[in-house]
Amino acid sequence: MTTPSLSVSDLFSVEGKTVLVTGGSRGIGEMIAAGFLANGATVYISSRKADVCDATAARLAETYDAPCTSAPADLSTIEGIDALAAALADVPKLDVLVNNAGASWGASIEEFPEVGWDKVMDTNVKGVFFLTQRLLPKLEAAGTADDPARVINIGSVDGIRTPSFDTWSYGPSKAAVHALTRQMAARLVKRNVVANAIAPGPFPTWMLSTGVGTGGDVEGTDWDALGRTMPRGRVGTPEDIAGTALFLASRAGAFVVGDVITCDGGIVVA
Repeated sequence: MTTPSLSVSDLFSVEGKTVLVTGGSRGIGEMIAAGFLANGATVYISSRKADVCDATAARLAETYDAPCTSAPADLSTIEGIDALAAALADVPKLDVLVNNAGASWGASIEEFPEVGWDKVMDTNVKGVFFLTQRLLPKLEAAGTADDPARVINIGSVDGIRTPSFDTWSYGPSKAAVHALTRQMAARLVKRNVVANAIAPGPFPTWMLSTGVGTGGDVEGTDWDALGRTMPRGRVGTPEDIAGTALFLASRAGAFVVGDVITCDGGIVVA
């Protein structure tokens, strides 16, 4: 029996891995992309707005002195999913796919529109499934018995507990992501592709700022005040979400299959 390598540098290394983070131009996706870049991975980020995606990729590449490539796409449509897959045609293998791109819509139950239902479900559920389907050959090319490829789906605590806001399609979409993750995990584990999900709580993001009433003004939101209402006494940080993703993508997380890990400062259990 070989002696296991239990050093932190070996257990949690993602150096040399190729990673795609969807919704990577801002918020939680950007935080996760930064975590991989800071630890020696080659990262592709995707988001719907090309100019924003390009600018974020350039800034991250400069900040971490690591390769970060912009691959804009609208993942709420099959055409956009196919366009992203085509943009990665020359990438021979994909070690980690982070399905983070998401949408939300708020309105009362009386006023909630069909477009708000379809946009959220198409982006948050259909996009996750069909992008993973399209990129599965690249994931299988990367995965081995000792070091499987990883799919990390970003769900939400709102897929576990009742949401605070009238985002009627968002919670069901994230619950679907959690269920889809378990089914992916069961089907793909023998193909050396391991799937798990992260269910984040509150992080200082554009999406949450719209929910708390500051209309997308991330810098102008009083995150400390919001954090004081949470069990942990604060909102999440880049270290929290990037650390969880790095764990799942590294040797340390290779035996975790089909789980939904909350990263929420205690909201669900409290």
